[in-house]
Amino acid sequence: MGTNATSAPSAPPPLSTVERITNVFFAPSKTFTDLNRDNSWWPAWLLIAVFAFLFVFAVQKQVGWEQITKNEIAASQKAQDRMEKLNPEQRDQSIQVQSNIGKYISYCIPIFQLFIAAIVAAVLMATFNFGLGTEIKFNTALAIVFYGWIPGILKSVLVAISLFAGADPEGFNVNNPVATNLGYFINRADHPALAGLLSWFDIFTIWYIILFGIGFSCVSRVKRGTAIGVVAGWCALIALVGAGFRAIFS
Repeated sequence: MGTNATSAPSAPPPLSTVERITNVFFAPSKTFTDLNRDNSWWPAWLLIAVFAFLFVFAVQKQVGWEQITKNEIAASQKAQDRMEKLNPEQRDQSIQVQSNIGKYISYCIPIFQLFIAAIVAAVLMATFNFGLGTEIKFNTALAIVFYGWIPGILKSVLVAISLFAGADPEGFNVNNPVATNLGYFINRADHPALAGLLSWFDIFTIWYIILFGIGFSCVSRVKRGTAIGVVAGWCALIALVGAGFRAIFS
């Protein structure tokens, strides 16, 4: 008598680093599922850092940190009030100091990205593990965040293109540099809270939320819709708190 042998489903083939990165755009589930095999996050971090420096180079070359400082002062009534209390020499000195701070901080962007990603990963990991009963490791959560941020390299490219194409330096907003959200079209000097809130309705932010949700769903048993909802809830909370701070301090 013959027997029917049932073969176990084969595991998906491991992805190379290049395949992981490209699949973020075309087949994100493959990238995030592969994190169950290898949760290394540093290749995505390095890629994002390279394009962050492209952004910095374009800003420094076409706008300059002094002009950015002046733009930020012009966008804040309280900052303008403080500057008006200074004499011309003190005003120039203050602008120079702030410009130098901005320039030096820009050189440390990869470190700041790592720090912010670690916080985001820790918060989301805790939310899924304690709130939804998953067992996601921190390195896996961190890898989800960095791979979920990879589409942001396109934003850096868009900013660089717009600046080298002749965008107005005096109208440049380093915190919201390209028209991918509704807040870009709001005068932040007149409506700082509204501009800040609407800046969250951004093509890339929505993309990140969806990718984070897919990522946490792929490394756990949480349904994709639920995972996306959790991430979106945190983003909504941060957006509201940020808008409140802008209303108070701008």
